[in-house]
Amino acid sequence: MNIALLNVRITFQKNTVTSDSIGNRKAVWQDYYSCHATVSGEGRTDSEQSAAGITVDHGDASFTVRYCNALESVSPTEYRIAFRDELYDIISVDHMNFKKKSLKFVCRKVVR
Repeated sequence: MNIALLNVRITFQKNTVTSDSIGNRKAVWQDYYSCHATVSGEGRTDSEQSAAGITVDHGDASFTVRYCNALESVSPTEYRIAFRDELYDIISVDHMNFKKKSLKFVCRKVVR
């Protein structure tokens, strides 16, 4: 893996349940891990679709990071990625043939 290509910083966020002072439970996103990554497929022009007269951006992106133990347990259901003030849901995790050198996260931009 060429280290020079890891030129952007991304943050993994974990969905956790917290309770306030009176016991109400609420799901919140907390920063879990931050690292450098390579981004591919971000900003493609074919990612927009028109539905019911509204143009919706489905910005797909792939993030490739160096392998580390903290990211080995990342799953699409509990985690998401923050990159350049945008949020991305993780669709799938590719362990790159389980060689423990890199991880690839295929993501879709969160529609807010």
